[in-house]
Amino acid sequence: MGLGEARIATIARKTKETDIEVTLNIDGTGKADIETGIGFFDHMLEGFARHGLFDLDVKVKGDLQVDCHHTIEDTGIVLGQAIAKALGDKKGIKRYGSMILPMDEILVLSAIDLCGRPYFVMDAEFTAPMVGNFDTQMVREFFYAISYSAAMNLHLKVLSGFNDHHKIEALFKAFSKALDQATGFDERITDVLSTKGAL
Repeated sequence: MGLGEARIATIARKTKETDIEVTLNIDGTGKADIETGIGFFDHMLEGFARHGLFDLDVKVKGDLQVDCHHTIEDTGIVLGQAIAKALGDKKGIKRYGSMILPMDEILVLSAIDLCGRPYFVMDAEFTAPMVGNFDTQMVREFFYAISYSAAMNLHLKVLSGFNDHHKIEALFKAFSKALDQATGFDERITDVLSTKGAL
């Protein structure tokens, strides 16, 4: 896919634990229609769409009677697959993106390389076990799933601050801003930004 071509993907995944459908438009305006069954997670995905200017539809039926783990992790897998599919051959994109984002007392860093090689590093600690019905341990699992299913190098770091709600929200927003940057086009890049000729 190149400049001027629609970068939209729909991915569906059904297991005994979750039934998920995600539609992502990389070149959207920030519209979101999210139904995961987890209110705080819906809020985070809405923030991801809005601040990255992605159009995002997410419909999830998960085994929430067990806990939120499968719903959140599997949504990360499907969203990562949608990112990879929407980007296609990655011709013309900037490839790298980063953001240092403030939110109240929180400061977070997100850095992305859409290199086709998954790697994930996260430096963040949470003091509360839950925010609403969202298990704070699932922040790491969600972003890990995205990084591996999208085959991206993703680094996330909380630089300062203490409120867990703010930390998580800032991480989602910083990730979306970095991804928006990395998926953007540069007219000087006529193929892929790699000496290997492929990403």
